[in-house]
Amino acid sequence: MEEKIVTNEKNIQLTTSKKSTIKKRKSMSSPIWLNLMYVPALLLFCVFIFYPFFNGIKISFTNWDGYSQAFSWVGIENYKRMLSDPNIGTVIKNTLIYGVGSTLFQNLIGLFYAILLNQSIKARGIVRTIVYLPAIISPLIMGYIWYFFFQFDGGALNDIILLFQDKPLNLLANPELNVWIITFVNTFQFIGIAMVIYLAGLQSIPADFYEAAELDGASAAKKFRYITLPMLMPSITINVVLNLIGGLKLFDVIVALTNGGPGYASQSLSTMMYKIYFASQDAGYASALGNLTFVLISLISITALIYLRKKEIA
Repeated sequence: MEEKIVTNEKNIQLTTSKKSTIKKRKSMSSPIWLNLMYVPALLLFCVFIFYPFFNGIKISFTNWDGYSQAFSWVGIENYKRMLSDPNIGTVIKNTLIYGVGSTLFQNLIGLFYAILLNQSIKARGIVRTIVYLPAIISPLIMGYIWYFFFQFDGGALNDIILLFQDKPLNLLANPELNVWIITFVNTFQFIGIAMVIYLAGLQSIPADFYEAAELDGASAAKKFRYITLPMLMPSITINVVLNLIGGLKLFDVIVALTNGGPGYASQSLSTMMYKIYFASQDAGYASALGNLTFVLISLISITALIYLRKKEIA
């Protein structure tokens, strides 16, 4: 009798646990009509993301000019042409400089601003606003603002230089400098976003960690190395990946400052693709360059994401 009672109690417990799990599943599952609310967003995503992406891959195997209805399949000729293009090396190098250079400078300067403006100083709110303000301006407008500063004829910088020498400097036409000027302008505009992300990360670090380190006699450098930096790794991951993607696909600032010139000296993959599509009317080759841009950005950003996520504190 006792064994029957025990088995009955076990069966009752199993049935009640099953009922509770079923109730949980029902509570977690949403009604069908609610799931249908995703359909418009999925349709828009397919129309504006998936279709252009796969259509671009298809066009890269054709000789379409971008306008006419007639085109023919050329296989991998556009990719062979890309490998033998004498300008592709310069363009890829410039793209990497825009991406990696902007990422490095934005993170270093943004972290410096965040640490400085996380202190109890006067008017820090105003300074934060001033640092962040360029990020809300269109990149094209920001490029034109700096163009009027660097331009050869009547630029603000050359007006100052002419006070000390007879000839102005054509900095934007200098192939050794214009790439770094573009990187500087892109860095200047988006430092504020990096600063805000780092500020959020700094303010989430418990003050007890710093108090314990001070009791142990740790210096400011050691507190930064062993507390601040490891705890900021999620913020570093976000900033690095976002900055890499933004820098590697840089377009607006280049068009405003140099339009990719002189020649291909400051072209990125994005501006080269734009130029070939509209100026040369070669949509097939432009699509091949677009696919190369996608692969390059994906490889670099995903590699950086995986590496930095491993460094984060669990």
